[in-house]
Amino acid sequence: MPYRIAYSPVAQTHLRNLSARQRAIIADSVRIQLANEPTVETLNRKPMRPNPLARWALRMGELRVYYEVMDDPEPVVLIKAVGVKRGNKVFIQDQEVAL
Repeated sequence: MPYRIAYSPVAQTHLRNLSARQRAIIADSVRIQLANEPTVETLNRKPMRPNPLARWALRMGELRVYYEVMDDPEPVVLIKAVGVKRGNKVFIQDQEVAL
């Protein structure tokens, strides 16, 4: 059963601060990578260490999508944040975030 993809209001704000090309890359990758089996670890999809942001991260080059997976009452992938990684630092809305 495929998961429904939902974007939090905060993540929607993060997306608005990206270029149209970056938004398209994220939309395609989220649809392809997270609609089925979002909790299966792959080269680009990994569980994160405990942090206040999210349990899972999806990597697309320099772009990062941070998300949670819920199974009850329906299967949903909630996108909580979208960022850009530069070097070893992650920036969300041009502010560095410690993960």
